[in-house]
Amino acid sequence: MTSTTSDKVISPSDGKGWVRPLAEMVRLSFQADPRGALVMLVLRIVGAVANGAFAVLTKQLVDGAIARDETRMVHAAVGFGIVTALSWTSGWIGFRMRLALEERVSLLVDRRLLLLSAGLPGIEHHERPDYMKELELLRSSRLTLAQTPGALFETISSILRLFVAAAILGRLHPALILLPLFAVPSALASGKAIRMQQKVYEDMVEDQRLATALFALTTTAEPAKEVRLFGIGDEIVRRYEVAAMGIERAVHRMRVRGAYLQIAGWVVFSLGYAGAIVFVVVRAVEGRSTPGDVILALNLAAQVNGQVSGLVGVVSWLQATLKATRRYVWLDDYGAEITTAMAARPQVPVPDRLTTGIDFAGVSFRYPGTDRDILTGVDLHLPAGATVAVVGENGAGKTTLVKLLCRFYEPTTGRILVDGADLAGMDVGGWRDRMSAGFQDFAKLELVARQTVGVGRLSRLDDEPAVTAALGRASALDVVVTLDDGLETQLGRQFDDGTELSMGQWQKLALGRAMMREDPLLLVLDEPTASLDAQTEHSLFERYAGAAARVASTTGAITVLVSHRFSTVRMADLIVVVEGGTVSEVGSHRELLARGGTYAELYELQARGYR
Repeated sequence: MTSTTSDKVISPSDGKGWVRPLAEMVRLSFQADPRGALVMLVLRIVGAVANGAFAVLTKQLVDGAIARDETRMVHAAVGFGIVTALSWTSGWIGFRMRLALEERVSLLVDRRLLLLSAGLPGIEHHERPDYMKELELLRSSRLTLAQTPGALFETISSILRLFVAAAILGRLHPALILLPLFAVPSALASGKAIRMQQKVYEDMVEDQRLATALFALTTTAEPAKEVRLFGIGDEIVRRYEVAAMGIERAVHRMRVRGAYLQIAGWVVFSLGYAGAIVFVVVRAVEGRSTPGDVILALNLAAQVNGQVSGLVGVVSWLQATLKATRRYVWLDDYGAEITTAMAARPQVPVPDRLTTGIDFAGVSFRYPGTDRDILTGVDLHLPAGATVAVVGENGAGKTTLVKLLCRFYEPTTGRILVDGADLAGMDVGGWRDRMSAGFQDFAKLELVARQTVGVGRLSRLDDEPAVTAALGRASALDVVVTLDDGLETQLGRQFDDGTELSMGQWQKLALGRAMMREDPLLLVLDEPTASLDAQTEHSLFERYAGAAARVASTTGAITVLVSHRFSTVRMADLIVVVEGGTVSEVGSHRELLARGGTYAELYELQARGYR
């Protein structure tokens, strides 16, 4: 079986043009508020028509005054009143509706992004640099995505205004239709400048992430002690300035080049503008146009000038929104690719209990986008009901084994079998419902303490007795005793009334979270007590081993422990030694010591340190 993920990033830059992102923009606007989006579109059309009507009514008023035609002048004046009322009303209502619609789109986009990112079965998008870059750009463009309705409908309005102006100019003389064409070089130049700007920001995203990370080192609490102790503040500032200045120089070069392009475009339009005015004035002098026609041409030519300026800005806005929408589509496609690949596999049910256990059959794994195997040809049997310890040096592949068991990734080759059935064919959510885990890099969930633990089993989130029992199984009740409001204490420094915990206390609560599921088929403990002392870890694992044995008698549950502390490891039923991406030794503590291999050597080295 092969991995569901691709070695090649599905980048927005590989997109198929602008049609699908534009369609997605329309869909987002109408999905967020169908009635509001429709009304806003109609108001923008009304505004565009009103803009041209002002110029035509001005012509009628001027010609009526010169001809002393009072009826014509009155009709023009009444028309002015009606069009002005429509224009102001549509503008005011449209502005208010745009703000409301953008708020609804913002909520919809945030919800969709949360569901797309958190709903993906794996964690590749959080660990793979090329995907992380795209996600960083997507996160930073959330506000741009929220402005989808404004960018979309303003673009439509600007194009309609330009079309109306061109149509009216064409009625004066067909040659005047060419005036908007003189705006094309300016629009193209502005579009080029925008693409240059976007490319610079994308090329510099790594430098921006570095600058952000360096800034955080001197402005957040966690690294403050070491920054001061080792006197690295000046060096951090120096490196920040190098990164920031590199970004600034690249942006400055882009702006200068963009300015030259736009100036050239405006020169072309200015020539067309001047030519159109001269053409109409000459026709008036020759008696082939009325004074009202001259005023109309001047008015519309000025409108075209303003509309081109506005259209350039609006198109810039639209392009930025389209770019953000492409990334939104990219994430959607990435999730759909994985979901489709999983749905295409034969589906097998998750067992209610384990009878034989879990087997790695020729499993190799290579992180997507890399060219080195982390695991190679792993064959391993984890017996039902067993407590298994996984040991090995850093980088040997221990955590990768855990990630595959949790299905954060799929094997590149080979299979993982659960009671003989391919794990890849089981529903990911169903499998994880029968798992529990505690990790070294645990989440610091800044919720009320009861919920920080209770999320380990959402159906019992607010079940205080269940939370207390889980904390008891994790030997973490001592943390609650120190909290002013017990389980109702708000955790986290970012809240005014929040309580900050030590790393060890946070880890104990994470262990309590893992204990919320009382009968998992698989319990994974990936160095879950790294922030605790060796004696506390030993005591905790003794309790876990006892609880695991009781659960194993009814469900055949397997407990997998990753640890560097051999005083804890020796209590496991089975010890697995991982070296260089392969399993080199398997056996009990006593068997492996007798074998005198890698495990015996590592155990002796650590035991010597305690003598």
